[in-house]
Amino acid sequence: MLKTTINDCKLIEFPKNHQLNGNLTSITNQEEVPFDIKRIYYLYDVPGGNSRGGHAHKDLHQIMVALSGSFTVTLDDGIDKKSFHLYQPYQGLLIPPGLWRDLDTFSSGSICMVLASELYDENDYFRNYEEFKTWKFLK
Repeated sequence: MLKTTINDCKLIEFPKNHQLNGNLTSITNQEEVPFDIKRIYYLYDVPGGNSRGGHAHKDLHQIMVALSGSFTVTLDDGIDKKSFHLYQPYQGLLIPPGLWRDLDTFSSGSICMVLASELYDENDYFRNYEEFKTWKFLK
């Protein structure tokens, strides 16, 4: 069994440099991010009422950030579920591998940026929940 649970997820506060003319937040490998970032991608223009995610990763670590607007990330470890509402661009949700994730309730104009520990690899995905649970508890 892969031992990660929803309790291994946490919100990370990134440094916020407040200026009168606007804020600046920086993110650094191995400082605020506990892994080397190998890929960055972002979701945007998600139509109202639609969901994203609906999968799990075997090895990939991620941090999700609401750069603009808001959305909800629901994580599932095969036993328990926990939801995080992301809405601050200086906060990221650390998601270790071995957790199912669903993203929904995107606000208008929201942007979800994802910092990933690995390059895209389709073999790292579980897109079927029952296959994920079988892998999770037989590992």
